[in-house]
Amino acid sequence: MRLTTKGRFAVTAMLDLALRDGSGPVTLAGISRRQSISLSYLEQLFGKLRRHNLVDSVRGPGGGYTLAKPPEQMSVAEIIRAVDEPIDATQCGGNENCKEEQRCMTHELWTTLNEKMYDYLSSVRLADLALKQRERMARDSVTVLEDRRVKEAILPA
Repeated sequence: MRLTTKGRFAVTAMLDLALRDGSGPVTLAGISRRQSISLSYLEQLFGKLRRHNLVDSVRGPGGGYTLAKPPEQMSVAEIIRAVDEPIDATQCGGNENCKEEQRCMTHELWTTLNEKMYDYLSSVRLADLALKQRERMARDSVTVLEDRRVKEAILPA
């Protein structure tokens, strides 16, 4: 499978947006800063995401982007497809001309892998990723607080 930066960044940016869902429009500059993704690259990705009705844009002061539908209704596969990212492990793009214009011996293997990857990515919802990220952030916050308490106990002010 050739999942490039385009697909990874699109999913990351959409997750950033999902984590702020319900808080009003989110600016691309904010996503760029938090995720270390080029603003111009995000503009290209969000143009495609908007055309595929995954995000809505809000113009004017306080504008930005919002999810076009609930994160429970959006799969990772849908996001990747929206930015023209192929989910394909075959060398022929499914055309069965892998070896000297003929189907290669392992074509069925790679085709089946494509189906499995697509099924998996279709089963993962943006809401699932957001929930896992929130749980991780909560655990990290507890760890930071515990570390701070230990340091304060060892090194009183």
